[in-house]
Amino acid sequence: MNVKHDDFRDGFINSSGEEYTTTRYYDPENISNIGTSKKVKKPGKTANKFLSVILIILLSAGAGFGGGLAAMYYGQTILGLNTVSEIKINPNDDINTAEAIALKVIPSVVGISTSTEITYQGFFGQQRGIQSGVGTGIIVDEKGYILTNSHVVNDGKAKEIIVQLSDGKEVEGTVLWYDKSIDLAIVKIEAVGLTPAELGNSDEVRIGSYAAAIGNPLGMAFDRSVTQGVISGLNRTITVSDGQSQLTMEGLIQTDASINSGNSGGPLLNSAGQVIGINSAKAQSGEGLGFAIPINTAKPIVDEIKTKGEFKRSYIGIRGGNVADFLQINPGINLGTKTGVYVAQIYSDSPAAKVGLKEGDIIIEVEGEEVRTMSQLISTLFRYRPGDTIDLTVLRMGRKMNFTVTLTSMDDTIELPRTQIPQ
Repeated sequence: MNVKHDDFRDGFINSSGEEYTTTRYYDPENISNIGTSKKVKKPGKTANKFLSVILIILLSAGAGFGGGLAAMYYGQTILGLNTVSEIKINPNDDINTAEAIALKVIPSVVGISTSTEITYQGFFGQQRGIQSGVGTGIIVDEKGYILTNSHVVNDGKAKEIIVQLSDGKEVEGTVLWYDKSIDLAIVKIEAVGLTPAELGNSDEVRIGSYAAAIGNPLGMAFDRSVTQGVISGLNRTITVSDGQSQLTMEGLIQTDASINSGNSGGPLLNSAGQVIGINSAKAQSGEGLGFAIPINTAKPIVDEIKTKGEFKRSYIGIRGGNVADFLQINPGINLGTKTGVYVAQIYSDSPAAKVGLKEGDIIIEVEGEEVRTMSQLISTLFRYRPGDTIDLTVLRMGRKMNFTVTLTSMDDTIELPRTQIPQ
């Protein structure tokens, strides 16, 4: 079952007024930072179970909650921001773990309010308006770098971004980088005295371990709310939908810590108060089904932006799609595998072209690690930087072949139409 979102309350918005189109073979970066979106075909039934979920940004926040409800502020005067950076949490101490986490992390959690110009079909025809949204972010560097979800900033299309700090101060933010395909973004603010959060290691997370979430559920009236639970599952695959387009997200952390609209971009934390994930989505039906992007996915991006002020994505120079999707429309073809990435196009002068990859090849491994889908290939490539070499294993006419590819940055290679940026 797919979720259909109300365009003015929840989910992704096609704020440019463009129509979505359906395609079997898609360029993953068309759903990235180029300002256009495509509808990815709903996957068929496979061994992976896809849940119907909603992205947890709260749009048009405040309606029905503004009057009569007291805002809960955990500000500088309450927490004493001068000492929180030195807090070390030992779960065995005689103190409530959630209380210690709140004391340590809340100064690093921000509210993100956005305004985006949208075009919609009204009673008198096509009209333009302003859509407001509220999400959460986490300070990752004292220089003002904030990690959040791409959909919190409307995939780079937000006209205005206001960041509210834990002391109540509001500053203007700008989107420094975003990528819709992995639903992450970096917002930059100019401020002093910021407290960055401590980033953990999501590879060390175990099912059943303690988890806490901090965010702004239902808007800033409940800012920096703390909930707790456990890690319910790892390496989850879900499909998020707004009724027009779909996006498959893989390798997610599942938690039963309460997550609601407005929590998007907020931290998922371990018992030491370290960020292990970025809360991104929840199941529309049922309780206790929240999903977070592992922090290790974001670490290379954060590190490069902190040191260089920008992030250049490495690429191999292909356009492709899931083998599973290809077999759905070509059931009589035997590719020698039911999973992997089908290479539909090789871009000229790209790393893939230089080593001899061909259209029709199927990428099944990167550095010995199995690749089952295009979204998994995208996430894997984020671990590497331009100039790195990686070993690709492909199937060509049923025969395994190995290629050593030197990755480059798209900025340093060919110029391509915005609708054909390769992976």
